[in-house]
Amino acid sequence: MKKPIIFLMGTMIFCILLPVLISVLFYGKVEIATSSGTTKKIVQTSEKDPYEKVDSTSPTISVYNCSTNKTEKMDIETFLYGVVATEMSSEFSEEALKAQAVAARTYIIYKMENNMTQGHNGAYICTNSNHCQAYASYNELKKQRGEDWIKESYPKIKKAVDDTKGHILTYDDKAILPLYFSTSSGMTENSEEVFSAQYPYLKSVSSPYEEQSPKYYTELKVNKSDFISLLKKNYSSISISSENLNKVVKILSRTTAGSVNIIKVGNKELTGRNIRTIFGLNSSNFDIEFNGDTVVFKVKGYGHGVGMSQWGAEGMAQKNYKYDDILFHYYTDTKIKDIY
Repeated sequence: MKKPIIFLMGTMIFCILLPVLISVLFYGKVEIATSSGTTKKIVQTSEKDPYEKVDSTSPTISVYNCSTNKTEKMDIETFLYGVVATEMSSEFSEEALKAQAVAARTYIIYKMENNMTQGHNGAYICTNSNHCQAYASYNELKKQRGEDWIKESYPKIKKAVDDTKGHILTYDDKAILPLYFSTSSGMTENSEEVFSAQYPYLKSVSSPYEEQSPKYYTELKVNKSDFISLLKKNYSSISISSENLNKVVKILSRTTAGSVNIIKVGNKELTGRNIRTIFGLNSSNFDIEFNGDTVVFKVKGYGHGVGMSQWGAEGMAQKNYKYDDILFHYYTDTKIKDIY
């Protein structure tokens, strides 16, 4: 009599626990912090990527390789292996790398959709990071980073690209201009406050996980005489001397994210970007202090500040955000579209 009772009780317990086990294994609730400091729960209903709707051959693109001065035909996904490997650290989390892969792919499609071939010898994309995207081939990566990196890190880069094959970001069903940069000061910039061009998806948003970036805060110290010399070298008509610098150098306005917008220097009004360029600062978000014979720039962030912060993306990934959460946070009102 005892054995049937034990069997019945075991069956009941199994039936009760089975839904819980399925829930844990396949649905996974994650509690995360929002930009306002509150928390919310994201429920992952499936491990399958909901954006994978098309499964066709990836296209071949023309790439102007700046290191060889030649235009090469490449599979777009193969090209992206070399882009993501050079644009983002392989030590970053998988979801951050996937977000980077989608942004990099979207940039190529944006250039193609808008027929942007200027300076590329007829190609839509080049390998100059100052103009388009950084890139290194498999052999170049192997030579630069060694056999161990190829074995341990390259598969991680490749997987991030492969897992998002064909995915791009769109706004009004068109590829966006997916700008990105290294590190913000806690907020990203409105595009119109930095580049004078307004894009509805490049809005200022909070970026709360930046402190781990090695370039979140930096200082640059310049001798007063060098400070004045560099300014006069770039603006010959500027009137400024070492006396009372703290009175004739004033920050007049800042952007929404805190970067210097207009700064008065002697008899001239310059932009924060002007000062950043002259002194090689990491960003335009800075304060200036005058200590004796030294001018101290206290700088937050690294890069232009528009679009996706790469270190912010890494911080979000560490907080269990998925790559689409990251992308939708930094690129306002966008959607992911699978194009091949």
